[in-house]
Amino acid sequence: MSHSPASSTKEKISPEPAQQQQQGQTPLHFDGSNDNLNEVVRSAKAATDAEHNMTLLQGIKLYPKAVAWSVIISTCICMEGYDVSLLSNFYAFPAFNKKYGELLADGTYQVPARWQSGLSNGANVGGILGLFINGWISERWGYRKTVLGCLLCLIGFTAISFTAPNVETLLVFEILCGIPWGVFQTLTITYASEVCPLPLRGYLTTYVNFCWGIGQAIGVGVIKAMLKRNDEWAYRIPFALQWMWPLPLFIGVFLAPESPWWLVRKGRTEDAKKSLLRLTSTSRETDFNADDTIAMMEHTTKLEEKITAGSSYLDCFKGTDLRRTEIICMVWAIQNLSGNSFSNYSTYFFEQAGLPSSTSYSFALGQYGINMAGVFGAWFLMSRGIGRRTLYLYGQCGLTVILLTMGFLGLVPKEHKDASALATGALMLCWATIYQCTVGTVAYSLVGEISTRRLLIKSVVLGRNLYNIVGIACGVFTPYMLNPSAWNWGNYTGFFWGGICFCCTIYTYFRIPEPRGRTFAELDLLFEKKVSARNFSKTHVDVFHKVTAPTNEKNSEYVEV
Repeated sequence: MSHSPASSTKEKISPEPAQQQQQGQTPLHFDGSNDNLNEVVRSAKAATDAEHNMTLLQGIKLYPKAVAWSVIISTCICMEGYDVSLLSNFYAFPAFNKKYGELLADGTYQVPARWQSGLSNGANVGGILGLFINGWISERWGYRKTVLGCLLCLIGFTAISFTAPNVETLLVFEILCGIPWGVFQTLTITYASEVCPLPLRGYLTTYVNFCWGIGQAIGVGVIKAMLKRNDEWAYRIPFALQWMWPLPLFIGVFLAPESPWWLVRKGRTEDAKKSLLRLTSTSRETDFNADDTIAMMEHTTKLEEKITAGSSYLDCFKGTDLRRTEIICMVWAIQNLSGNSFSNYSTYFFEQAGLPSSTSYSFALGQYGINMAGVFGAWFLMSRGIGRRTLYLYGQCGLTVILLTMGFLGLVPKEHKDASALATGALMLCWATIYQCTVGTVAYSLVGEISTRRLLIKSVVLGRNLYNIVGIACGVFTPYMLNPSAWNWGNYTGFFWGGICFCCTIYTYFRIPEPRGRTFAELDLLFEKKVSARNFSKTHVDVFHKVTAPTNEKNSEYVEV
């Protein structure tokens, strides 16, 4: 397994805190008046060095409980993935269209584009509300209590979809459910990033994307099983199955420990230590000192208090946090801008391209299966030492090529429409593979690492809200692009998204940094020193003394900043 960037090049030995004080210096961002300063810094440095030297296998042995609790809480995302796949695939579902759609001139039923947009955006609108609310509630009451409250709300909201007599009632359901889903979109990532050590951080944060795939695959599988039914239970059963999620998740979250980082920020260090011990298995062979790890959390929190003026939404746009907020927002937005909304309508697109319903759902089910497998692909690439920035950048290059190719397939003559449709389906699967191995999965790791701990929840809220706003715009335009009674672009939609994806690739190259192998404190200092995105992986950081940066990217000569 790969270690931090600093471990692969020459290290500069920093003076001990006592030596720094003798030289008229104090450890970075700390006041010299603190009586316990030396001990805190020494312990924090020991914990930092231990995490840098920890391998993936050692991290799993030491933090098996953290892995389990993170997996349980992240599974809440399955509920949103399930509903999103239901909704987007219902538009090509005959029984659903007959109940909630309108009769067309050819004698078939279809949900109008305006209501497709409304239903698709309803969850996004609710998600925006839920995200902003979560920014305050979770910081005040903690992650566990917030998730538990949201699970209880979902039990009641599901009854609305099960009994919905018309499309307007479905819209109310989507908006209400979007509120707790918005909370899950934030807390699953922040919890995963805070309960695990450095070697596991990228894996547990990206597992959230795997949960999306689970929910989507189950949703499509349920709809495919209902295709032969022509009664109201064809769509009521899929809605009713949403009740299978909240109860087991409620039990798991109730038993889970609170994030020790959150407890440290609240000044509850003893509770933080108890929580940390519940996340670890100290009987394993890996050496571990809980006091040192808590000291590292205290050190990082103190450092961020000096760097960051406050912890409000407004503070996300001040000083160095403005750059971090911008990056998080764009990382989220690029998920939609790279053609994700196009792929969400894959079943609908396949049918409009000429494929029968059964074949369309087979393609969609295969695509969602690839979504889950893609997460393991991303894990494999990360385990080989490939950074988040590299995966994100080259993934967008591949997505751009595929989207443009799909656009060119629209030029195929009508007599070859069937062959063109099959080629489009195959490209959709290729797009899903590349997306899930790179952009779709790595984004969760990036947003969980870029922000300060003090502003993490609020930064992710702002970024995810931009994702939802972009998703709303995509949800408005995409049905019109594909609907034969509207713009009817068909394959030409690929040209539109391919061009936008190319612009996102340029942004990624210049603005998104590499956080792999960096502790939260090291990332704080890199942003404070305004290191360029392309130099993040080449810059040496010692948060207990100084920072050195490359003078030439092609060699190992370094100077003190």
